[in-house]
Amino acid sequence: QVQLVESGGGLVQAGGSLRLSCAASGRSFSRYVMGWFRQAPGKEREFISAISWSGDSTYYVDSVKGRFTISRDNAKNTVYLQMNSLKPEDTAVYYCAARYDESWSSSIYEYDYWGQGTQVTVSS
Repeated sequence: QVQLVESGGGLVQAGGSLRLSCAASGRSFSRYVMGWFRQAPGKEREFISAISWSGDSTYYVDSVKGRFTISRDNAKNTVYLQMNSLKPEDTAVYYCAARYDESWSSSIYEYDYWGQGTQVTVSS
């Protein structure tokens, strides 16, 4: 199986930036679609972004489009989420996930592996 470990979360002021990383191990990485999700207290886990196995195609939920950028480095078995212009409503635990398929998905049920999450807190 695949193990995923997120890092890079923390406390930032509104308008600031953070870069999240997700390191994968255990199986080959390049053929996995990778996604980022987030979960605020009392709310369901929400899809925010995904990237194809080749890195050529990316997908974003409207609320983060233009502010967040997903990327991957298959040689390093790592996926990134660059978050700019952060807003208080971005506060959540952020999770990376892996899907062994060449088509992307926004459904939590179609991802096979999950990281432990990293806390992002955006203050006013």
